Amino acid sequence: MKPQMIRSEEELEDELSRPSPQDVAALQEMQGDLLVLGVSGKMGPSLARRAARAAAAAGLRKRIIGVARFSSAGAETFLQKCGVETYRADLLDDEQIAALPEAENVIFMAGRKFGSTGGENLTWAVNTYLPARIAQRYRKSRIVVFSSGNVYPLVPVIGGGAREGTPTGPIGEYAQSVLGRERLFEYFSARYATRVCLLRLNYAIDLRYGVLLDIAGKVFRGEPVDVSMGAVNVIWQGDANSVCLRSFSVCCTPPTVLNLTGPETLSVRELACRFGERFGKPPVFHGQEADTALLSNAGLCHRLFGYPSVSVDQMIEWIAHWIASGGSVLDKPTHFAARDGKF
Repeated sequence: MKPQMIRSEEELEDELSRPSPQDVAALQEMQGDLLVLGVSGKMGPSLARRAARAAAAAGLRKRIIGVARFSSAGAETFLQKCGVETYRADLLDDEQIAALPEAENVIFMAGRKFGSTGGENLTWAVNTYLPARIAQRYRKSRIVVFSSGNVYPLVPVIGGGAREGTPTGPIGEYAQSVLGRERLFEYFSARYATRVCLLRLNYAIDLRYGVLLDIAGKVFRGEPVDVSMGAVNVIWQGDANSVCLRSFSVCCTPPTVLNLTGPETLSVRELACRFGERFGKPPVFHGQEADTALLSNAGLCHRLFGYPSVSVDQMIEWIAHWIASGGSVLDKPTHFAARDGKF
């Protein structure tokens, strides 16, 4: 049962990392250990902890290993307390890549988005050079890769979102480099028969960051909400991580491609109004909705793994309460309204 309200980061982390019965079954079926590359980002710690909890619930002695630079000692200590082995490495260093632990199952979630404008060379290195090196290093493993719905062009709002077969059309260098990430994994999957799954995610929701927090925060502070990107898709971060753990079952060559998001096309204006009702503050708007938006249709993912366990209504209630009660935030805006691909 989902909590009525989440009142602390401890409760939030517990909810994000609580494995479902399907997660436990996935870890039971998974042969070998699990390596999470780029584990210290926004999603990584709860994903690795969910995997460790699922393995423990299944009674398995399976190594869950998280790799990152760990510039923050707190993230490493947190993971270790959760039963996750940690391994420090700079993934742009070839010698350190060669020294990484062996694992039959790899989650690749290292990436760079914000700061791409003005730092394009580093963005391309992280999003394309690094995937090529990892694809070669772990060519005998199964690899689940976090990608992004940004590889698609803007599509008509009334069309239900881009499907996996929609031709790609990335806008801006960040999105282009993400498509480059996919292409490199596709190339090495074909070369080595590596089994891969590409998860095109948009947008994961936590109470401390995400599209819903961005909208709610502006309403709460009385700031204008930009509606030029008039519609979005979202999914609870815990549900996204659950799909990730279960996606090893569909890894293949050529790679399986899955859109990973919620089932609804959500109006940004309507979301702002709903938060305004909860805060007692009418929202202020800026811009005008366009006929197109960055939207994905995740029907294939839902047919494979079911619908998300946390509804949009629940997320709205949780986030409104979190903001009103002064909950901590990561101060990492999504820039979801950007239509030019500059982040």
